Amino acid sequence: MMNTQVVSREMFLTDLVNQCGKLGAANKESSAYGLQDLRDAAMEYVLSSTFPTVRDEEWRFTDLSSVLQIPFHIPQSNQSKVKLADIIMPVKNREDLPLRLVFVNGFYAPDLSTVESLVLPNLPLDFYAGNLSNVPKKYQGRISDVLSKHRQQTEVFTALNTAGLADSAVVFVPANMSIDLPIHLLFLTAPGASGTMCQPHCSVIAEPGSNVTLIEDYATIGNGPAFTNAVTDVVVGENATVNHVRLQREGGEVVHIGKSAIEQSRNSRYTCHAINLGGKISRHNLEVFQRGEATETTLNGLSVAFGEQLADTHSLIDFNHPHGTSRQLHKCIVGNKARAVFNGKVFVRKAAQLTDAGQLSRNLLLSPRARVDTKPQLEIVADNVKCSHGATVSQLEDDELFYLQSRGLDLERSRYLLIDAFAAEILNLLPIIGVAKMLSTCVAIQG
Repeated sequence: MMNTQVVSREMFLTDLVNQCGKLGAANKESSAYGLQDLRDAAMEYVLSSTFPTVRDEEWRFTDLSSVLQIPFHIPQSNQSKVKLADIIMPVKNREDLPLRLVFVNGFYAPDLSTVESLVLPNLPLDFYAGNLSNVPKKYQGRISDVLSKHRQQTEVFTALNTAGLADSAVVFVPANMSIDLPIHLLFLTAPGASGTMCQPHCSVIAEPGSNVTLIEDYATIGNGPAFTNAVTDVVVGENATVNHVRLQREGGEVVHIGKSAIEQSRNSRYTCHAINLGGKISRHNLEVFQRGEATETTLNGLSVAFGEQLADTHSLIDFNHPHGTSRQLHKCIVGNKARAVFNGKVFVRKAAQLTDAGQLSRNLLLSPRARVDTKPQLEIVADNVKCSHGATVSQLEDDELFYLQSRGLDLERSRYLLIDAFAAEILNLLPIIGVAKMLSTCVAIQG
């Protein structure tokens, strides 16, 4: 039995690599960005790797064996007939997010996007938001630098994304420029008759002194099994500010694995609000690397899992320079037979003196069979730091439910108010009011 499983894992990766190779051969951007060399190195890494199992420390709570039972097909182009009316926007009015880039199964859909069709008086001409093939020549070198960082692979799914890199969302904010409007990056998975695998990629560069707000949004059109393998690179320049909302709300038959790699330069500020609501299995790897002193990092996360969902978050903050600060709050709401996982690592290396880092994991279980595995983790080598971490797991208090019912509310409404209040600590921090209201309603319905 063991030999059969090993062969199955190897065949699964080999098949996907072969599909990635066909996709790369037809790609026109290979010469402009040196993508073919990157893809070749990534394919070699994937073929020498193994599909993760629960025996691997980083995956011991997340069983992906069900993924091996589905022969996933990687679309070679944007073949889906998606209509704008089918897209469920995370705000009440589409006009609230006029800057929208839409990708379907990993490929740019200009007919569904609005950035190129808008001429806004407060939108600087040097600002660019679009896909890889339309990046202005003066910015292509910077984009190549960001992509080339994936030449050294350390993780099989990130390497698989690089192996199939054919298109990418690109946001470039020049130095000392502030973009007042939020940029909505909508990645749609449209399952076909059989299992569909899409590999969205996103590159964001905020040059020194710039300011930008992003909404990275993953959703599903239609039903059916699908596998979303997403990678996002964010480069935050010196004294730049990036506010990043990452929303995962895909369908119940979708496996979602996402990687966010953040680099912060000196005196930069990065805030991430990661909201995980959908998917049968979801995993978000969030890694923040400090490239200069006096950086500020804020990570807020909310995972909501019901039914038999599994929501996994692994985060890493790597301090390499002094005077860095970070605050992390991750919450999980888990009901029915669902499971949530949180592993938050903070590395404070010897050079990172006077680091101030705080981390807290808070979890709410709504049924006896719900489960959460939480592991805040600090590794400190420096000797002059201020660091703390903690974790709590609780359920709805009977006294609080009784109090609300004594004031005339029924049990269902009482539960809703308490669950909503638990989630509101994260949702109220979102920079877009419409998104926060939509998510609050979704959390309440599931709870």
